[in-house]
Amino acid sequence: MKLVYFGTGTFAVPALRRLAEHISLVVAQPDRPSGRGMKLHPSPVKQAAMELGIPVETPEKARGPEFVERLQAEQADALLVASYGQILSQKVLDSARIGGINLHGSILPKYRGAAPIQRAILEGESETGITLMQMDKGMDTGDMISVVTTPIGPDETYGELQDRLAVIASDMAAEWMPRIVAGDYERTPQDNDAATMAAKIEKAECELVTDREAQEEYNRFRAFTPGPGAFMRTQFGLLKISQARLGTETGEPGVVLSTGTSCQVAFARGSLHLLEVQPEGKKRMSGKDFANGMRLRPGTALI
Repeated sequence: MKLVYFGTGTFAVPALRRLAEHISLVVAQPDRPSGRGMKLHPSPVKQAAMELGIPVETPEKARGPEFVERLQAEQADALLVASYGQILSQKVLDSARIGGINLHGSILPKYRGAAPIQRAILEGESETGITLMQMDKGMDTGDMISVVTTPIGPDETYGELQDRLAVIASDMAAEWMPRIVAGDYERTPQDNDAATMAAKIEKAECELVTDREAQEEYNRFRAFTPGPGAFMRTQFGLLKISQARLGTETGEPGVVLSTGTSCQVAFARGSLHLLEVQPEGKKRMSGKDFANGMRLRPGTALI
């Protein structure tokens, strides 16, 4: 079995490690600037591939004719794709004998697109999963091969759920890729009428607003933790929220309800306990320390 692996994000690393002995080439997105100095950093998949000693290519556009020739030269049985970040052209898919096989982080046809795990949490779903699918040139529209479902914990964040799903995806790849390469698999077309889209996350979506219901905003916090990161606009400036829990107490939205063990803030129909925060221009601290430092008391307006 000979595979070319397309992946970029953390989600794609476990499957890469699991099938490394069968992978002749890894394709990842180009290094991107990040951090305070905005220096170029390799993606998690590129880093893992280098550790494993697998050749890595990072084309800006995978559909370029020269790169397609590079893929054709591999004479791979299949392309295995997970969290890559580009739509692959038909010529790219045709570069391998069986085409492209994708590990997608949702129960298709729901949540096609760039951010399926985050969108499922944001929408308050109680279940998600991994769909192993045969790729076509559309956006996650290909035939399904296998689906494994898993519950979403009521307090589970995007980062925690992504890590769990990544392990499920690696198990599925290890089980199914030998069968797929051997031609021993069936395909089920998706119900396009039931499809929903999981668009790329915009920064503005990460803002928690106290006039909205507490459960809705807790889902928002979970969906965007650890990245891109939830935040609130307060009278003290922008407040990043890195740890929070749903509360049951009620009060006027935007008002502090308690400061004993956290900074508990009222939202519509409930509250959130802010357990760890980062005020503008400062380091992370506990919600309790933030409340004490700002001399917040029950009844104080945070917003």
